[in-house]
Amino acid sequence: MKGCLTCSYIEKFTDFLRLFVSVHLRRIESYSQFPVVEFLTLLFKYTFHQPTHEGYFSCLDIWTLFLDYLTSKIKSRLGDKEAVLNRYEDALVLLLTEVLNRIQFRYNQAQLEELDDETLDDDQQTEWQRYLRQSLEVVAKVMELLPTHAFSTLFPVLQDNLEVYLGLQQFIVTSGSGHRLNITAENDCRRLHCSLRDLSSLLQAAGRLAEYFIGDVFAARFNDALTVVERLVKVTLYGSQIKLYNIETAVPSVLKPDLIDVHAQSLAALQAYSHWLAQYCSEAHRQNTQQFVTLISTTMDAVTPLISTKVQDKLLLSACHLLVSLATTVRPVFLISIPAVQKLFNRITDASAQRLVDKAQVLVCRALSNILLLPWPNLPENEQQWPVRSINHASLISALSRDYRNLKPNAVAPQRKMPLDDTKVIIHQTLSVLEDIVENISGESTKSRQICYQSLQESVQVSLALFPAFIHQSDVTDEMLSFFLTLFRGLRVQMGVPFTEQIIQTFLNMFTREQLAESILHEGSTGCRVVEKFLKILQVVVQEPGQVFKPFLPSIISLCMEQVYPIIAERPSPDVKAELFELLFRTLHHNWRYFFKSTVLASVQRGIAEEQMENEPQFSAIMQAFGQSFLQPDIHLFKQNLFYLETLNTKQKLYHKKIFRTTMLFQFVNVLLQVLVHKSHDLLQEEIGIAIYNMASVDFDGFFAAFLPEFLTSCDGVDANQKNVLGRNFKMDRDLPSFTQNVHRLVNDLRYYRLCNDSLPPGTVKL
Repeated sequence: MKGCLTCSYIEKFTDFLRLFVSVHLRRIESYSQFPVVEFLTLLFKYTFHQPTHEGYFSCLDIWTLFLDYLTSKIKSRLGDKEAVLNRYEDALVLLLTEVLNRIQFRYNQAQLEELDDETLDDDQQTEWQRYLRQSLEVVAKVMELLPTHAFSTLFPVLQDNLEVYLGLQQFIVTSGSGHRLNITAENDCRRLHCSLRDLSSLLQAAGRLAEYFIGDVFAARFNDALTVVERLVKVTLYGSQIKLYNIETAVPSVLKPDLIDVHAQSLAALQAYSHWLAQYCSEAHRQNTQQFVTLISTTMDAVTPLISTKVQDKLLLSACHLLVSLATTVRPVFLISIPAVQKLFNRITDASAQRLVDKAQVLVCRALSNILLLPWPNLPENEQQWPVRSINHASLISALSRDYRNLKPNAVAPQRKMPLDDTKVIIHQTLSVLEDIVENISGESTKSRQICYQSLQESVQVSLALFPAFIHQSDVTDEMLSFFLTLFRGLRVQMGVPFTEQIIQTFLNMFTREQLAESILHEGSTGCRVVEKFLKILQVVVQEPGQVFKPFLPSIISLCMEQVYPIIAERPSPDVKAELFELLFRTLHHNWRYFFKSTVLASVQRGIAEEQMENEPQFSAIMQAFGQSFLQPDIHLFKQNLFYLETLNTKQKLYHKKIFRTTMLFQFVNVLLQVLVHKSHDLLQEEIGIAIYNMASVDFDGFFAAFLPEFLTSCDGVDANQKNVLGRNFKMDRDLPSFTQNVHRLVNDLRYYRLCNDSLPPGTVKL
């Protein structure tokens, strides 16, 4: 019992300290009599004597608040920077040193071994990962304030652990089945395990600090950053050359994962410096430095041997991510001419080579594509070598899609029928790679996108030809539509109007009422995903400016209202609904003139001439669908659709249009009031109140004189006298705050009367 009380007291006292620092620090720190440094000394002792990990995390949060306060104070009053830092320098260096000690087994083994490194929490991280991440955030914040001190504290510790790792080479001996690490004594194995765990953590710390070497401070801190990067390059190359990830050890269940983790973390830390390397690249371009070329070439020598099916996934993926960063962020001109990169091109395009795991294959193909497609920084257009790069990219895509393109039905020479499962594998493998390439190029220059589409053109045509054959295979259709959706978003212009029209028409023809019903009702979540992606493609189409795709509007609206909507309207499941209503909203928002023809005269005589209404039945059907959606229990759909209506009113004056004002306005107000009365969407009270105001304000006279008495007359569960009281109490205020207050009072009073009446015994005479 005593222990529980102590824990509870410490927890409450920590909460008090957090509030004290977050709320009062600004005030007390400016009061010269308050001993801030002594307070920090006590907080330091309190932090590092916490009996639980949670208590320690909470104290780190307090330090984070303090460090954030100092950073913002310095940024807002640059003149006092030296004075502020001098005052707190000793405390910050002490904090940094102790936090670094706490993440090392060398100093804190007993506590660290208690941390769980297997069970994932709600944030998808283990207790150990959370401990390390929160500690490194404190280290990073101190680095921002005291970069030189932080670097000189961290680097020697990193260097010590690196020496142990780099010294392992002398203990490697050749055995019958390969290479073995000749460290067998239990004590030595334990010490090596601790040292490797510490090196892994310190490499993460080094990576976390990368952002403090770039931008305005690049030149001032160049030498420190170069020292770190050179060490990281050396370590990654060393790990790849002596293949520590494949070595036999005395305790394989412990040491092998440690060696793999250190290698993976060294690659990840180097990847963190990709923005620094990019800045160095632009400096090197001006000075033509050999040092930069050597750094990149050596990095590639370290990375390419790891891109193999024989390497563990953790290490393979770290290598792939580093390769992507070099190709995408750094973009050195000479990257493609490095022998290691050319070797990688050959390996990936070789049909006989064993394929990497899906995620790694996608990343490597993205990197190789980006090397050829992304413009080189600091070079004019005429030096980009687009013709050569275009030919190389076409041959890369041709090799990657070879098997896929062979699936195309050929009338001249009918093919041997391949088993369905094999066909599905080819489709999945190819489209996942091609989709990723398109997605990553979608925000780039027109030239890059042009080359990309030229290379992909045949594969896109094959996809369209194959689509009808797989319409009943929802898993394949899902992947194909994902690919087309990415194409529509990224390469719409490059595909050209005729082919885009052909794609849309094919999809509209294939998705019949029967096919949609089969997908939504009988194929579960995959079938629904297929329909959702199809609707997303149509969302892109209806948003396109100009007249090109306007001829498809009637078919798209007809598909929505006559085919999709009847299937999903009464289903309680939210599947497909959100995408359908977004498509309807975008159809209205981007094609308002399809429904309301605005003439010059109408805009000059606003308020006198009404806009000419066209396609009225379709507009009414869409509005009716929105109204029906407010009667359903799905709060997310309700919120989304209310937002859509309000947006249409803000941008297009929806509530003011004659058709809405005369035939729909008070129906919507009635539905929204009923929702408030039934308390079915109480979280959205405020939004509903504002929407009711915006609708009522179009015709306040009609609202007060006709709608309100009618609404009260139709209310069940209240007598005539109570209805009169409710009507009298609703004041005729026309400003937003007062009106919404009146609405909520009406709703609460109506609920109260109903409650009272329901609780009366039968036969009671109401006075």
